[in-house]
Amino acid sequence: METVNQNHQNPGFIGDDGRSTASTVVISSNGSMPGTGLDNAEQESGTAKLPEERATWGKGVEFLMSCIAMSVGLGNVWRFPFTALDNGGGAFLIPYLIVLFLIGKPIYYLEMVIGQFSSRGSVKVFDLCPAMKGVGIGQVVSISMVTTYYVAIMGITLRYLYESFRSPLPWSECRSEWEAKCVASSLGNTSKLSNNRMDMDMPQQQPVASAELYFLKEVLHEKPDIIDGIGLPNWELVIGLFVAWLCVFLIIRRGVKSSGKASYFLAIFPYVIMGVLLIRAVTLPGAADGILYFIKPQWGKILDPKVWYAAVTQCFYSLSVCFGNIIMYSSFNKFGHNVHRDAAIVTGLDTVTSLLAGFTIFGILGHLAHEIGTDDIGSVVKGGAGLAFISYPDAIAKFKQLPQIFSVLFFLMLFVLGIGSNIAMTSCSVTAIRDRFPHFKQWQCSLFIAIISFAIGLMYITPGGQYMLTLVDFFGASMIALVLGIAELYTIGWIYGTDRLCKDIEFMLGRKVGLYWRLCWSIITPLIMTVILIYFYATYEPLAYNDKIYPSWAYSIGWTITAFGILQLPAWMIVAIVRDPGKTFSEKISGAFKPYRNWGPLDPLLREQYHKEIENELTPKRGQGVWAAIKQNIFG
Repeated sequence: METVNQNHQNPGFIGDDGRSTASTVVISSNGSMPGTGLDNAEQESGTAKLPEERATWGKGVEFLMSCIAMSVGLGNVWRFPFTALDNGGGAFLIPYLIVLFLIGKPIYYLEMVIGQFSSRGSVKVFDLCPAMKGVGIGQVVSISMVTTYYVAIMGITLRYLYESFRSPLPWSECRSEWEAKCVASSLGNTSKLSNNRMDMDMPQQQPVASAELYFLKEVLHEKPDIIDGIGLPNWELVIGLFVAWLCVFLIIRRGVKSSGKASYFLAIFPYVIMGVLLIRAVTLPGAADGILYFIKPQWGKILDPKVWYAAVTQCFYSLSVCFGNIIMYSSFNKFGHNVHRDAAIVTGLDTVTSLLAGFTIFGILGHLAHEIGTDDIGSVVKGGAGLAFISYPDAIAKFKQLPQIFSVLFFLMLFVLGIGSNIAMTSCSVTAIRDRFPHFKQWQCSLFIAIISFAIGLMYITPGGQYMLTLVDFFGASMIALVLGIAELYTIGWIYGTDRLCKDIEFMLGRKVGLYWRLCWSIITPLIMTVILIYFYATYEPLAYNDKIYPSWAYSIGWTITAFGILQLPAWMIVAIVRDPGKTFSEKISGAFKPYRNWGPLDPLLREQYHKEIENELTPKRGQGVWAAIKQNIFG
């Protein structure tokens, strides 16, 4: 056994009592720390061996393209337009841009910085504060759940892509077996009703567009409720689900070496299609009315708390912050890569893309309203998945010339956008596993996750699949991500310390960190997120799908998912405290909230230089009071 002197630096608010932070830690002859439960590979991550094993992006632009492909996805194309419309139209843009400036951009840059600085994935990065490791594990749990239903949506998209090659488009005409009063979507049959429900004994039944009936009855085979179960998967969607997962696996099987090359296509190609669709949309009759309807402000809603909550959630999920994806991608960067520039590009481009998608979608929906002879554009809009699989197909079916081309382009764009986001989600889980088990090969881990996720994804392509998708999205994504995201911000901003983070950035990038970033990371961003969480629970209502309450067993599943994700936080905090080598309980608690001795740059020479430079700067001043520590953490 040998004894070495260990300096646990804690520049943040917690533990700054003016005492020396030096502690003696016993290291076994094989280099592991007794009492931590961590093997050599985990304790010595960052030694000379790992730089040869950990892959990096072939070029810096591959990282930028991958971030664009990840962040610009389905949330921009269908979620943003409908969310904006539902929350004040053009007036929604004001809170959205403010939220982007105070939450989206700061968190995006924060996660880029911390991942690149440490070259660690979304779980391993919490070596900066072992007690909060549960944040990273909970985020992997959450993103793994999101991945399962996200790819299921891709399977539905492939079904529509395949059907788009048919003439006429299959959703443009009514079918006799549909037990509903049907209005054909095709231009030449806008007033044609199916004959099977024209009896006079059902005068209360409202006509339904054939595109909506096609989605519900032919694609989803949707059940009116799930009281008696969700049913069996639709074999046609099973094929689509399999193809989608095959695409994801083939792209990530070699890690960033293969996904980096694919990122050029995944990031650029959707913009080509979006440009074509936008040009077509603005030239259609009635398009101007649709775009005006989209951007016209409803000023009465700008002070509504629900609008601000919607802006935060849209920004949160559109940029994919606090899910671990950004940390994972940036961990493969070369030390010193200009992530400040990349964060500004991605966050700005994400907003521009959302606006372009809104102009495109509502230009075409304006044309749809024009064709059916209504001035109420809101009446032809379906929210959520309905916007992509009902409203838009309904509008395309009314195109006079070659509707198949525009249908193929739209669903191909959706598929490529979805794959780009899915690659990041799946890679996040793969990286978390391989950081802990480095001998697990990339392709093996990718295949394992793909198979498991495919099996789980079958649940979402059953007749009750949309019920389950909504349930998992709410309890497995929204609730978990918000709580753990706040924990992440307080961990990095106050336990690890905003001041230390800024010095890390200066060491890595050679640039001073401005007051805007310091204030956002330490006060503004975590405070706003906390208020949003309180508002979320204060206004909580039981989840419903199409105004239908779930059975009790479904709520039990939902809350179990939420508990499993959030309880990772206290569970791993207890583990870290128990494993810490401190002799007393207070020493164990203190040690569990301090970075591991190998924290820092992956390269051993850089890490040695970093510790020499950072040690004197961050040693708390003896006798420093609480307010002085807070001031130092915020302003430096």
